[in-house]
Amino acid sequence: MTPIRILLVDDQALLRTGFRMVLEAEDDFTVVAEAGDGAEAIALATDLHPDVILMDVRMPGIDGIEATRRITAACPDSRIIILTTFDLDEYAFGGLRAGARGFLLKDAQPAELTAAIRAVASGDASVSARVTRRMLDLFGAKLPGADREADGTEADADAGRLGLLTEREREVFFAVAEGLSNPELAERFFLSESTVKSHVGRILAKLELRDRVQVVILAHRLE
Repeated sequence: MTPIRILLVDDQALLRTGFRMVLEAEDDFTVVAEAGDGAEAIALATDLHPDVILMDVRMPGIDGIEATRRITAACPDSRIIILTTFDLDEYAFGGLRAGARGFLLKDAQPAELTAAIRAVASGDASVSARVTRRMLDLFGAKLPGADREADGTEADADAGRLGLLTEREREVFFAVAEGLSNPELAERFFLSESTVKSHVGRILAKLELRDRVQVVILAHRLE
């Protein structure tokens, strides 16, 4: 099995060391490099093209939001997980808008950290979607186009997009927006995980969404 290649980005060396110890204890992970700021992260990501980047957002100089934006543009196959201290952090929300696949609290348990990395690396799920939804509830007014409700035209267009989905796909769409993982979706709908993956893949393709974070954002706009 090819290991998941990880880049650690945090301005605190002690935290990077802690993450490295946890990750290198896993047979399917390899930490390819560490960066102490956004500029270094951009350079290393461009050079190494890691599978997953753990990205602190609050850093001096180029912060994690701008670094995420630049890396996402230059290295679309590198999936970024935002690291944050607070579960309702506007900086982390900015990271999601910049292209991160999700975010994780810095005090997450090792099992949660490793599971999140594997999920994002496989493309099956974004990280901490329930908390992502809480952030959208708090900061939703700052979403691009949040003021479009005035004439309702684009809101109607968003609603119309759901017409592309089958009834089951609509059910899965809203369940994904709740933050359910693939195993949880399989349990709710009495489906195999492979069938769930197929449903999620078709939903993303039909709605032209990049990942589950965008599912949450679209569902939030439809409320």
